[in-house]
Amino acid sequence: MTTTEQAPSVDVARHRAAATVAVVIPAHNEQTSLGSTVASLRAQTRPVDRVIVVADNCTDDTAQIAIELGCDVVVTVANTAKKAGALNQVLPGILAGLGPDDGLLVMDADSQLSPQFVQTALAALAARPALGAVGGVFYGQPGKGLIGQLQRNEYARYSREISRRGAKAVVLTGTGSLFRVAALRRVAACRGVCLPGVPGRVYDTLALTEDNEMTLALKTLGYACLSPRQCRVTTEIMPDLPSLWRQRIRWQRGALENLRHYGLNRVTLPYIGKQALMYFGVAMLWLYVALTALALTDTAGLTLSPFWLSIGGLFLLERIVTVRGAGWRGVAVAAVLVLEFWYDLVQQAVYLTAAWNALRGREARWHHVGEEVST
Repeated sequence: MTTTEQAPSVDVARHRAAATVAVVIPAHNEQTSLGSTVASLRAQTRPVDRVIVVADNCTDDTAQIAIELGCDVVVTVANTAKKAGALNQVLPGILAGLGPDDGLLVMDADSQLSPQFVQTALAALAARPALGAVGGVFYGQPGKGLIGQLQRNEYARYSREISRRGAKAVVLTGTGSLFRVAALRRVAACRGVCLPGVPGRVYDTLALTEDNEMTLALKTLGYACLSPRQCRVTTEIMPDLPSLWRQRIRWQRGALENLRHYGLNRVTLPYIGKQALMYFGVAMLWLYVALTALALTDTAGLTLSPFWLSIGGLFLLERIVTVRGAGWRGVAVAAVLVLEFWYDLVQQAVYLTAAWNALRGREARWHHVGEEVST
């Protein structure tokens, strides 16, 4: 039984009830999705105390809709540092009005929390003083055809991996994470000292993936991070292959840049090891593809032995079992092995491209769905 699944003591329950929870939603042109995001906050079993929408360089009615939904609204001023810059403009004032053990929930404007999210996260923070934040376990929104289902399958496998790790968070997802206020204050105080970034700023604006960087920052300062299975987040998925490609290039490039900034240490070593294994897997898969193609050109052709057929069968079974959380559609897509194989090849092309761009020093760019991307 994990910590979040245990019945809290009377002291923990009292602390949880007394804590204030403020929500900050950075939003760039999110007028169509903001309503469902706020609705998921209103449906929490433990109500939040304040919702602040940060309207960042919006050209639509995001700010007006937020007001109509009963949220406080802050409009950023001359922000050029994307999501991290928007958050840095508002967080000092918000944190100043909260206590050290209060909670600050940062979530995307295109995501929805499960009803137990805040209650579960607060109970975990109250029970474990060394816990700096509780991140969500994210799942993909419905729709978007085959490319959408492939993303939902990927997210279902990721959530299964987190559960098998005892809910230890690999990354505190930007789609929804509840932070202990004292931890964020300490991060800001350590920027420019033992953490990358500008002193006094909560987020490092040079990080392409601010959620991954914040995870490294908290762990560097000795905080633990959790992602309990009850803290579900349903989030936007990319609608087409070009959007997916740009998103994943940013994710992978951001992960590599974050590790470069932090260097080799006890916190980054597991992340560096995971990256090394991932690139090794890329090399092995392409070697397998090359050998298979070579065998097909042989006049003798391919010989299918019972041993290799059984290996292939076990691999297919693993793909099906690990995606059960995505429902019958996810299982059906996984059963057609070639579909996910194609998706894996796309992902691996992303890894190679991101690494090559990093080696060349090519500037990485942020991409927001719905924005036009210049070529």
